[in-house]
Amino acid sequence: MFNKLLIANRGEIACRVIRSAKCMGIRTVAVFSDADRDAPHTLMADETVHIGASPSAESYLVVERIIDACRTTGADAVHPGYGFLSENPALVAGLTDAGIAFVGPPAKAIALMGDKIASKALAESAGVPTIPGFNEVLKDAEDAVSRAGQIGYPVMLKASAGGGGKGMRIAFDDDECREGFERASSEARSSFSDDRVFIEKFVSQPRHIEIQVLADHHGNRIHLNERECSIQRRHQKVVEEAPSSFVDASLREQMGAQALALAEAVDYTSAGTVEFIVDEARNFYFLEMNTRLQVEHPVTELITGVDLVEWMLRIAAGEKLTLTQQEVGISGWALESRVYAEDPYRGFLPSSGRILRFRPPDDVQGVRVDTGICEGGEVSLHYDPMVAKLVTHGPDRDSAAKTMLRALDRFEIRGIQSNIPFLAALVQHPRFLSGDITTGFIEEEFPEGFAGNVLSETVVQRIVALIAVVHHNWHLREDISAGPVASPAVRRYIQVDTVQHEVTVTLEASRWRVTVDGQAISLEMAGGAFDAVIDFSADGIASTAQLNRTGSRYEVFHSGASVGALVLEPYSAALYPLMPRQVAPDLSHLALSPMPGLLVSVAVTEGDVVKAGDEIAVIEAMKMENVIRAERDGTVLCLHAKPGEALEVDQQVIEFVRETSA
Repeated sequence: MFNKLLIANRGEIACRVIRSAKCMGIRTVAVFSDADRDAPHTLMADETVHIGASPSAESYLVVERIIDACRTTGADAVHPGYGFLSENPALVAGLTDAGIAFVGPPAKAIALMGDKIASKALAESAGVPTIPGFNEVLKDAEDAVSRAGQIGYPVMLKASAGGGGKGMRIAFDDDECREGFERASSEARSSFSDDRVFIEKFVSQPRHIEIQVLADHHGNRIHLNERECSIQRRHQKVVEEAPSSFVDASLREQMGAQALALAEAVDYTSAGTVEFIVDEARNFYFLEMNTRLQVEHPVTELITGVDLVEWMLRIAAGEKLTLTQQEVGISGWALESRVYAEDPYRGFLPSSGRILRFRPPDDVQGVRVDTGICEGGEVSLHYDPMVAKLVTHGPDRDSAAKTMLRALDRFEIRGIQSNIPFLAALVQHPRFLSGDITTGFIEEEFPEGFAGNVLSETVVQRIVALIAVVHHNWHLREDISAGPVASPAVRRYIQVDTVQHEVTVTLEASRWRVTVDGQAISLEMAGGAFDAVIDFSADGIASTAQLNRTGSRYEVFHSGASVGALVLEPYSAALYPLMPRQVAPDLSHLALSPMPGLLVSVAVTEGDVVKAGDEIAVIEAMKMENVIRAERDGTVLCLHAKPGEALEVDQQVIEFVRETSA
């Protein structure tokens, strides 16, 4: 076994690899950029090495610096994690020349499977079914349109070197095909330094199902069942699970056999994942093979009890697989939610900055949290926006989903925006709970974007009752004259949006009796009334909520919804509706940056006339390009930013001539 392992990565996956290595008695080395100088993975490792500036192209993507770090520390093996150099044959070749082991597959397998065009050809030769299309590099946008006409819309434009949802676009007509080609090739050039794009048929009602494989250097190969990753946004996985509710034993056996056939054809060793698209008739087609550890690997570990990182290390050290296919079982159900630094209320735009509060729900039974973030840490523009993976495990799918919802309610993140409200809405959505999911689920169920989960009137009343009790406790705590005993039947009003709820609060033995608009509610709290996260029971229904209090104002997060409330005393409640409301300033003549990022291009100049929907700029943030479009017809007055400039959120980019009233 290895003596010292260098992890050529950062964030949660670096922390994850370090944990397994330490359990195996292997010393660890962390590498870090300027942005990650005090990151958690550097504190967990036995040694650390600085490898460059914050941009990944100047640090984590530089092969020579990884090899130099190995020489400096005496590391005899490198685990690449995922992303960055994990599927770069140049790293494997450099390590081999330096006499350092690579914890992953051979360079040949990485190169072949990393090229989607070549891997599709290999899959076809191995008898693995593939998606209809043209397995050739497109020359330009017009070539893409021509090929699409032969295939028939809808089509998928895909970067040959793509991955992680980058360099992929769906097109339903010629115009979308032209734009999709430009965006896919540009994004691929930026992310992979390879702008080759090909085209294939887009399968309708598709499910994304993948098979995890393990293969050693002695000819032993097994698969560890399937994962379903159909819940995606912009081809980026959001919620994953194992097993799949759509896959039966027969289909699992067929897909597993095809995945192993492909692994054999490419002479694969280590952990890898063969991804398939499955249609509604259970026909499956090869999509790609990821020659690395997958982000969603924890769900497989939880249902099989197999530590995939440990086995990657053992295989790389030359050990034989001791597991047989017959010994691989399925124990319960696991779900994984990817917690991203993004604002779901603003079109999921990236959110960067300092994390002021970060409290994962790691005290909940059946919950696993993989993260590389800590309180006070910085979410940088330079890297992927994922801050944590929240994973739950239960005896069945329903229990795993219920645990996930409770865990999301308990997950505290402040200082940046996160997609936790959206995740909570997803895992309690009736269609998700029924298992009727496809890769189009999010677009179909949230066609206008996400505006927050809508709570029923009954749930709102429970939240109002909780606020009433919490506020009453704060009032008693701050009012010395009130004494230690609660006053009977205290009446107040709680304003939620435009509705005023009349409430009374009375302490009865160990529980509170609250009336909300005449409706009696019995409320108990498991913890203290002053906690940021409160477990409570309303009329016997157990719930969890996060409360943020500022005087008489409360912000309550529960079940994917955020409820803002103001507690009013009776004498002020009658006056509140008469208070003037602040009017937002008119900013319709300005195009503002919706997120922090790099201004890649500006498509207009002073004096140009634009139509609503026209592209006016492209902003790149966290490795994704975001097209900014004109919200209305207008004439450009002036530009406030130039390509190459780093933008802050809401910074002025383009100013239009103000409309004048007749």
